[in-house]
Amino acid sequence: MAPRAKMSSGLGKSIIRKRFEGKRRPTEHDTELHTTDLDDGPAWTKLQSITQQGDLEEFLHTAELAGTEFTAERMNVKIISADESTANQFLLTADEEAKLLLRHKEKRARLRVPRRPAWDHTTTAAQLHRDEREGFMAWRRDLAMLQEEEGLILTPFERNLEVWRQLWRVIERSHLIVQIVDARNPLLFRCDDVVAYVAEIDPRKRCLLLINKADMLTDRQREAWAAHFDAEGIKYLFFSAKESNERLEAERESEEAERLARDMRMHTLNDNEVDEMQRAVEEEAKQEAERLAQAAVASTAAGQADDFEARVQAVDLDDATLRTRVLTPAELVWVLMRECPQLADEHSHNKLVIGLIGYPNVGKSSTINALVGAKKVNVGAMPGKTKHFQTIHLTSNVLLCDCPGLVFPTFATTQADMVCNGVLPIDQLREFTGPSALLAARIPKVVLEAIYGIEIRTRPIEEGGSGMPTAEELLCAYAAARGLFKGGEGNPDEARAARVLLKDYVNGKLLYCHPPPSWTGDDLFNAEHYDLAALAKSTRHLVTDGGDFAVRHAASDRLNVRRAIATNNNGSSRIDALDRRFFTTGAALLAAQRSAKGQEVRQGAGFAQTRAPTAASRVNDRGEPIAADAVKAARLAGLAKTASKHHKKKKPGKQRSGQGIYEEF
Repeated sequence: MAPRAKMSSGLGKSIIRKRFEGKRRPTEHDTELHTTDLDDGPAWTKLQSITQQGDLEEFLHTAELAGTEFTAERMNVKIISADESTANQFLLTADEEAKLLLRHKEKRARLRVPRRPAWDHTTTAAQLHRDEREGFMAWRRDLAMLQEEEGLILTPFERNLEVWRQLWRVIERSHLIVQIVDARNPLLFRCDDVVAYVAEIDPRKRCLLLINKADMLTDRQREAWAAHFDAEGIKYLFFSAKESNERLEAERESEEAERLARDMRMHTLNDNEVDEMQRAVEEEAKQEAERLAQAAVASTAAGQADDFEARVQAVDLDDATLRTRVLTPAELVWVLMRECPQLADEHSHNKLVIGLIGYPNVGKSSTINALVGAKKVNVGAMPGKTKHFQTIHLTSNVLLCDCPGLVFPTFATTQADMVCNGVLPIDQLREFTGPSALLAARIPKVVLEAIYGIEIRTRPIEEGGSGMPTAEELLCAYAAARGLFKGGEGNPDEARAARVLLKDYVNGKLLYCHPPPSWTGDDLFNAEHYDLAALAKSTRHLVTDGGDFAVRHAASDRLNVRRAIATNNNGSSRIDALDRRFFTTGAALLAAQRSAKGQEVRQGAGFAQTRAPTAASRVNDRGEPIAADAVKAARLAGLAKTASKHHKKKKPGKQRSGQGIYEEF
């Protein structure tokens, strides 16, 4: 009998291990020095942006801020979370939205940013941190009471104290604070309380609103927003970081192409006029020139900076021109230098310090890249890409102070509105019907069809439809056109389609701009964006059809229906035309299928009627009827021949009818 293996587990072994736990013998590689992990490496999450927390996470985070310690006890405790299904994640009616916006206006004064407690040279660091935590908890408590008592919905705001400390430092150091907002919805991304907080710190400091992505606005839309900001007494500027960066990139490519062409001309000239020995000498000279060029990089950069400063000094614009003009980087720096007050302190070193703050994904880092002329700041769309505030020397007397992206607390009507505005991350989206329905309501149906080349089939008005596509109709049409189906089911993957469409909406491919509060009629405000004549020049899916516009792949179907409606004058013209088209094509399809199976097809009154051929209707080659007994005998003989299990005949494969909707895709 083989010996039993020694058991490595048991009660005795467990007691021994517990007794000598942490008391192992030292090895030759051990050291007497104590080591610990410091929270200052790449995995440092102290400045990680926190905008959403669950009930348990929020409770523990609040307890940590309060410095409260808990001891675990065995009790009958049950953590109850609010049912997500009870939250209003769908769209509001026009009356409900108007009433809610009125309440937002009344309670807007309670949307404040946390203040830094007063301190002086006698305040210790521990006392200052304790005061900051207490003030931050009081601020969060006030926002929670606003949500519970008033029943209002707040956007996810920054809940990490370390990120707000970066804002405090930027405001304290800067002479001019610039809020960068998205031109499609400026009021959502603007925080009114920042202006009040800056005035509390130093009344001499100034604030300015920079409306980025202004290239998405038409001249009429910029004029409307300019009138609104002038009435409110807000200093503003229009800017497009995307256009500026594209212009800089085009200039670099042009200069590089000219340099390469010049080198090629010199190389060709040398090949024709010099011999092999001279070529060797020139190669050595070329290498020496490259070394000298590398040593002269600093002087070249200084020359470029001097050229930029010269272009800034050459700018001369009046207020009337600045009102609706989309500024260039040089013009923007000129205006910022003009608006920045002259404040002398120990941090500025006689330089103008301009602080830049704003939401993530509004183009703050892209704006800095456009001003600097080189990509010195990483660009990101999620909170926390810029981990801490950083200073960038723009000119010899201008210093930029970049703050991490901050999500300020503001009111929202629905969760769907926050998703469409880019406040909530789309990749973490669970409920997609609300945002998709809002997208379908804002973007006209013909524009969606023209951009993506799809046909969105909606429910007719006489059958209870509204004329606008629903979220399901839009997502199913896009998923079917792009081949997005659920694995194992074959149904359209609406979730994937929603993520693609919503990202296109946030990135500006599907363009919708919010009007000012004084403007009436969203459709009129965005009418220029949805001009079909201009849209036909930028997309290949929209074609002209007899003076009208139609989607290319669906033009023939619409023409057939239009002609059928024109020839029918009764009340149900559309239904009758659809019936005629369906039964006509259905009859031809059934006839082809029955003929392939050797069955007889008989045309009925408006539909195809099929029946199996009887013995009396069968005839021979001379047209004479065949007796029923002969037909039966022939059938039995055929069965006898195919009694074998080996069927060598070719199996029919899948055949498509050709009646699909998206063959041209």
